[in-house]
Amino acid sequence: MSALPITDGHRYSGSSLELRGVSMAYGDIEVLRDVSLEVAPGTTTCIIGPSGSGKSTLLRGVNRLHEPSSGDVLLAGESVLTQKPDAVRRRIGLVFQHFNLFPDHTALENVALALRNVKRMSKAAATRTAMERLTEVGLAERADHRPRDLSGGQQQRVAIARALAMDPEVMLFDEATSALDPELVKGVLTLMAGLARRGMTMLVVTHEMGFARKVADQVVFMDEGRVVEHGAPGDLFDRPRSPRLQRFLSEVL
Repeated sequence: MSALPITDGHRYSGSSLELRGVSMAYGDIEVLRDVSLEVAPGTTTCIIGPSGSGKSTLLRGVNRLHEPSSGDVLLAGESVLTQKPDAVRRRIGLVFQHFNLFPDHTALENVALALRNVKRMSKAAATRTAMERLTEVGLAERADHRPRDLSGGQQQRVAIARALAMDPEVMLFDEATSALDPELVKGVLTLMAGLARRGMTMLVVTHEMGFARKVADQVVFMDEGRVVEHGAPGDLFDRPRSPRLQRFLSEVL
């Protein structure tokens, strides 16, 4: 596995993110119920909870992939619900569980594509920026490889580089390591920890409790579409107050 540049490199100027009473539904089924959450600039918030608790739906609402039925989402103090979704997605990067790379494009081309199509960069400028981001995630030597020739961990790092290339103010990670073989998880988590140290604002849905304890500034426990408990990692993991969180931790730790 390539060495990951986790301490040096690009500094980020992350923005604040705030959810105010956000509810979301799929048809008649309410999935999020009055969720309020504050993420300070340059901090990492990890969201934990059982499957079906609304964690991924929350991220999709922040990124306007699914529209809230009520409430508001503020980025740097401005409502994202009053902006065009494409404009929001330039400012908020989202990395999925599955990599969603174009199979017939190289790693470099996958990263450069949005820079040319969305940011309207010249080919030379897009290629230069894409190479900088691939270098940042430790994949400079794999730039000319197609996804089929990359490991799952390398493909996920290309997906992260692609999101970073847009110079986002906030990064959302939706179970970014759950599709990876166990030996590849550490590299991606190390990369994410490096982003946190360099000032990126991050909202991370994860089942990696060790990562949440070590890297998060704030941990949020969700169940049945609601925020049940939130606070510093030490408080949630060592002194859980609610029976639901106590039960969840007894099953996963």
